[in-house]
Formats: sequence, structure tokens, C-alpha cells
Amino acid sequence: MEWALRSAEQADVEAIAELRATVMRPDLERLGRFDEHRVRRRLRDSFSPGHTSVVMADGDFAGCVTLRPAEDGLWLEHFYLAPGLHGRGLGSAVLRTLLDRADADGKLVRLNVLQGSAARRLYERHGFTVEVQDPVDVFMVRRPGAGALGP
Repeated sequence: MEWALRSAEQADVEAIAELRATVMRPDLERLGRFDEHRVRRRLRDSFSPGHTSVVMADGDFAGCVTLRPAEDGLWLEHFYLAPGLHGRGLGSAVLRTLLDRADADGKLVRLNVLQGSAARRLYERHGFTVEVQDPVDVFMVRRPGAGALGP
């Protein structure tokens, strides 16, 4: 599969909001926190096209990722891929590209993932460690140069 990142545009917000609702629904339902409207509104309210990339796979919309500047590094947010692309190495490839850039700039990267989410394993394979957690969220950090554990 050929893939690329392109800069997001304001016009992408609804496609990304729908993808977020689809991808997050199982975990949010498991945690008793799914709300059909809130899941989309939270994306719309925080959408930052200037820090967001759209993932294109074989020329089609495949997902998105936001890498937002923070006081002590970067925040990785809104990393969603179409469900049919999960488990095919695309998430690792995109994440590796972003982390290589952060490493080159000497920046640490933070993120949060829902408790029990399969995405946590992806992040751990790429050098993220748990910083703190609560009943809903796991907050993780990756220091510059933290090696990946494998594909």
C-alpha cells in the first residue's frame, strides 16, 4: 500500500469527525462513555488544521493525525485510521515518520489513549511509556530517541 501525509484543511473536519466516531465507539461504549454527538463535537471543537495531517492510502482518505506543539514537546492527538486498515502496518509507518521528526528536533511526545484500547500496544512498541493513568485515560510519554521495539 502506498501512503502519504497531506496537510489538513478545514473542509476535512466532518470526514475526520465521522472517522473518530467510528473508531472510538467500541472503546467508549466499553467504558460507558459513548455519546453520539459529543464524540464528534469534541473533534470539531479541537480541530487544528495547521497541526493536522490527513493520511492518504492508495490515493484515498485513510485517516488523520495531529501533532500539536506543547510547552515541553509535542502532543500526539486524533490519530485515527479507517478500521479496514488496522493491523496492516500503516499506523506503525505513520507513527514512525512522525517520531523520526520529533527525534530530529529533540522533542518528547505525549499522548493519551483510552484504558483497554488496542492502540496502547502500538504506542508501547514505539517507545511510549505510561506516565499516569486514571479509570478512563492512560497518559503516555516518549522521550527523544526512545527506540521502537519492533513493527
